[in-house]
Amino acid sequence: MTEDSALYVYALLPDRPGAADGVTGLDGRRLRLVPVQGTGVAALVHDAVPEPFQGDDDQVRRWVAEQSEAVTTVWERTGSLLPMTFNVLVAADTASGRGAEQRLGDWVRDQRDAVTGQLDALAGRCELRVEVALERGTGGEPGARAADTESGDDGRSPGMRRLLAKQREQREKNTAGQLADSLHAGLRRRLLSVAEDLRDRGPAQRAPGETAVLSAALLVRREDIDAVGAVLSEAGAGEPALRIRFLGPWPPYSFAETRPHEPADQAAR
Repeated sequence: MTEDSALYVYALLPDRPGAADGVTGLDGRRLRLVPVQGTGVAALVHDAVPEPFQGDDDQVRRWVAEQSEAVTTVWERTGSLLPMTFNVLVAADTASGRGAEQRLGDWVRDQRDAVTGQLDALAGRCELRVEVALERGTGGEPGARAADTESGDDGRSPGMRRLLAKQREQREKNTAGQLADSLHAGLRRRLLSVAEDLRDRGPAQRAPGETAVLSAALLVRREDIDAVGAVLSEAGAGEPALRIRFLGPWPPYSFAETRPHEPADQAAR
C-alpha cells in the first residue's frame, strides 16, 4: 500500500457537483465527491492512508466532531445524505489491482437500490434527540420529608438519620419510577403522532437525582420540528418535575443503515 491509496468515507449522497466545495474534514483535510457512474450517488471522502485513525479519547472526540460538522454542512446543502460512522475506510486491493474508488463504486452499485431507497426516504428529514427525565423529590410525601429531615437537632442519632435518609431516597426513587412508567407510554405515543420514526437510545447524560422517562432519536420532517417542541412543552406544563432536553436537527445518523460490508480496519488492508 502507498500513501493515500485509500478513501475515508464520510457519507453517501445524491450526486450534486459542488456540494463539497470548501468543506474540510478530519484535521482540516479537504473533502471531495466521488461520483458513482450509473447510480446518481456520490461518496463524500478524503484521500487517506490505509490505516484507521487512532488516538486518545480527546483526540477521537475532536475527530468525531470534525466529521459531524463536515457531514452536517454537506447535508444542509443536499437535503439528503447517509452518514457513515467514524473510521470507515475503503482501501485499494493490490491483489486484484482494484483501486479504492473502484472498490467503493462496486460496493455502491451492488447496494444501489438500498442506497437510493434510503436517500429518497430520508430526503427532507432530520434527526432530533429527545431526553426526558423526572427530578426526584420535587413532589409527593411532604410529611415524610419533613419527618425525615437530616438537619436540626431532632434527638436522633447520626446513624438513625442516615437510615431515614436512605429510606426517603428509596421512596423517592420508587415514586419517580412509577410516575416515569405512567408517563412513558403517553409521551411516546404523542411524539410518534408528529414523528415518522422513533428509536430508543441511551441517555447522553445522567444527572444525579433524576429518573429517566424516555430517551430516543426521532426521524422528523423538517416542517414538523416545531410540532415536536410543542408536544414536549405540553408535557412539561403538565408535569413540572419533568426535565426535557431537545437536541438537533442533525443528519439522520440513527436511521441510516447502509454500511460497507467490511469493518473499517479490515477494509483498509
